[in-house]
Amino acid sequence: MTIKPGAGGTESQDWASILLRMYVRWAERRGIDASILDETPGEEAGIKSATIQFSGENAYGLLAGETGVHRLVRISPFDQAARRHTSFASVFVIPEIDDRIEINIRPEDLRVDTFRSGGKGGQNVNKVETAVRITHIPTNIVVACQAQRSQGKNREMAMKMLRSRLYDLELQKRQAHTDKLDESKLDISFGSQIRSYVMQPYRMIKDHRTKFEVGDVDRVMDGDLDPFIRSYLMAKKTKGRLDIQPDDDADAA
Repeated sequence: MTIKPGAGGTESQDWASILLRMYVRWAERRGIDASILDETPGEEAGIKSATIQFSGENAYGLLAGETGVHRLVRISPFDQAARRHTSFASVFVIPEIDDRIEINIRPEDLRVDTFRSGGKGGQNVNKVETAVRITHIPTNIVVACQAQRSQGKNREMAMKMLRSRLYDLELQKRQAHTDKLDESKLDISFGSQIRSYVMQPYRMIKDHRTKFEVGDVDRVMDGDLDPFIRSYLMAKKTKGRLDIQPDDDADAA
């Protein structure tokens, strides 16, 4: 999980640090290990960014719905005039991907054809079927080798080529998955928030996707996020998708 403040300087940086504490406390309640991998403090207060690694059962599945912009409305402790301010911070959650890529090729997924080499070579060229063509049926990837004089060596080289092609295909899939996650990032500004935390003029936390809301702000900020997580997962299961509908009632004065 990465947490970053929006525009607003110290006020937003302080809000980002409050969110950081909220998620760490949630993990403690759940028995999930939360390790802060990186944290950049703000000049006066709060943080400029933080990255947390959560390790535990269903950690990603539970937290994935927290991705988005979180809005805070409160009387700013950094404003000498005690005015009401609106602050934004973004939360971005991605699953940890194992960098190790194991390429398992099942014999039944291969079609191996042999043919006569068409190049220059020794006495076996154009007389014996030493060239090898391998088709990986699930992906329709075709590789061929005729550089060696023996069928066995050509087959070995073709298998190496196939593993490389399958490895590259897996990298492309992972990059596509990462790109899709990146597309879910929203501008850290009004109108794109998924949840509002209002402390003034009234006290309420509302999720704009599910319309779920609670009035016990302190309990939520101390890590009691399960009701919001549960309502999001249930709504996602029944609706298939969720729209963000901003709540204009909590605009800053």
